[in-house]
Amino acid sequence: MGVVPEFMPSASRSHYLRCAGFEIHAVEWGDAAAPPVMMWHGLARNSRDFDWLAQALASDFRVIAVDQIGRGLSEWSRDPDADYCLARYAGIAEALADALGLQRFHWVGTSMGGALGIRVASDRLRGRIASLLVNDIGPTLPAPAVERIRSYVGKPPVFAGVSGLEAFMREAYRPFGPHSDAQWRHMAETLMRRLPDGQVTTHYDPKIVRQFDVHPADYEQWAAYDALDLPVMVLHGIESDLLLPGIAAEMARRGPRAEIVEIAGCGHAPGLNTAEQWKIVRRFIEKTSL
Repeated sequence: MGVVPEFMPSASRSHYLRCAGFEIHAVEWGDAAAPPVMMWHGLARNSRDFDWLAQALASDFRVIAVDQIGRGLSEWSRDPDADYCLARYAGIAEALADALGLQRFHWVGTSMGGALGIRVASDRLRGRIASLLVNDIGPTLPAPAVERIRSYVGKPPVFAGVSGLEAFMREAYRPFGPHSDAQWRHMAETLMRRLPDGQVTTHYDPKIVRQFDVHPADYEQWAAYDALDLPVMVLHGIESDLLLPGIAAEMARRGPRAEIVEIAGCGHAPGLNTAEQWKIVRRFIEKTSL
């Protein structure tokens, strides 16, 4: 896996910004004058997934990792059926880019964050996103993978303490690929919230899963993908059930003709937590000037 550096939270800065009517939390790394990279997490995750990657890039880039509405330290929706969907997330992304003064920037998105990248790069942020890295998701989703996600996201587990949550995450997120003990502990500590009775659970609004019921076509995005006119890289976990080989091959063949990078020993989704993966991301975003 390569040497994992000690995580240094003091190297980051938190922002709380009003975006499209919501308080959105973002973590920023690096020099504010450096080329910006925005990072967006997966469905039930948050910005802290990117701590290791952000730290690895912060010497040369301004990295902004975001908590989408309903996750992490961002506000939860008062109208879940209207707000937990890609259209609302796109409005938040545009408002956040405006609030941070980002005219041109790179986008790194894992799973849902990659799908959102496809949406905004073809529409609301077209021309402002210089390069798009999509981590293990395509313009369509296999039905069995969607059912797997629905089965657990709407019913987050509850534990007496953080050690129980960490044990659960070591098993549930094994497809993310190898993690060091420090990274598993970091995942548990940054993806937990304490309930009124003192127990702990995952740090998101369980109602985010309603997206699949209320907006069933949200992730059908071949038209948006075909409209992309920027460099695209797709990271494909070889054992992923969400990005199947045939879909990845189509992404290489049509639209922006994405560069596909296969990540061995990994399912959905590569954790972006190893030196090898950091090098892949850096190589890609360094190829496109802002």
